[in-house]
Amino acid sequence: MVARSLHHHKRHSCHQKNTVGMTTNSSAKEKVVFVMGATGTGKSRLAIDLATRFAGEVINSDKMQVYKGLNIVTNKVTAEECGNIRHHLIGTIEPDQDFNASDFRTHVMELVDVVLSRGRLPIIAGGSNSFIEALVDGEDGTFRAMYECCFLWVEVALPVLDSFVSERVDDMVRVGMVEEVKEMFDPNVSDYSRGIRRSIGFPEMSRFLKMEITKAEAIKEIKENTCILARNQLGKIIRLFVNWRMDWRMRVDATEAFLERRNKNRLNDEWENKVARPSIDFVIDFLTGGKLNKPSSAKTAKSTGKKKNKSKNKNKNNTPCSDVSTSITTSSGITLVGAT
Repeated sequence: MVARSLHHHKRHSCHQKNTVGMTTNSSAKEKVVFVMGATGTGKSRLAIDLATRFAGEVINSDKMQVYKGLNIVTNKVTAEECGNIRHHLIGTIEPDQDFNASDFRTHVMELVDVVLSRGRLPIIAGGSNSFIEALVDGEDGTFRAMYECCFLWVEVALPVLDSFVSERVDDMVRVGMVEEVKEMFDPNVSDYSRGIRRSIGFPEMSRFLKMEITKAEAIKEIKENTCILARNQLGKIIRLFVNWRMDWRMRVDATEAFLERRNKNRLNDEWENKVARPSIDFVIDFLTGGKLNKPSSAKTAKSTGKKKNKSKNKNKNNTPCSDVSTSITTSSGITLVGAT
């Protein structure tokens, strides 16, 4: 999965424990937070923000990051990025092992219990939406019957995300992607349908190492395949958000933060104001049993195609989705109506 969101550092695993306290009202069900979004939209950063604020632990839901190795290719969160937040299900599965949605569900059910037993908040974050769907809807809705769920969808307008992904792929190559692939590359192996070798970046760079394509062509393919992945993920998220009949869903538009990514101070300000703070406020209401702040309208009407006035619509897409039953319009102007 390409594009470590807004940051790129030396990669190694992180399992430090958070020490920030959390207070919630008692409830018949324990509570779990999900952070969803297409590749490169800032899911890991938001999950860490939430875990820091609410004494949480992050459970990875990226199907490639569960595997050991290829830390650059799979964009595993770094020790510097996760700080003292404990992360689970990252780099724990053998590279050639198949790990499917059923395996994910089994692992996460156990991990959620472990995190809750420590009095901490489970935050499930990652881009493999088929895994999340299998967890939430699988086994006749067992997970939803056991836990109350809150879903945050981090979105970035596709043209902005495409530009960011292109830059991140270049950065990945610069910090050692080719060398990392070389370490696992076997010229006699051509089956990339199992395990970690399915990760975007490995097949393309393997073709370069076999001298079937140039390095530039491999990089171009990685960028294109990642943009396709982002669109597929977006379509899946829209379908899930339309079909799920649960109050605690919110779409958070991170586009303006990404537009400021070349200026660290402005980026951090935009992220705090447009992404972190609205998400934290929403989760506070979720955890404390606060009243869901439903907008007067769902703010999901079809895009008119008119240019938006950013100064008047800064938080337009940071809205609860409890009213959204038949349509969602994304920050890219994509509208899905009557999804099934």
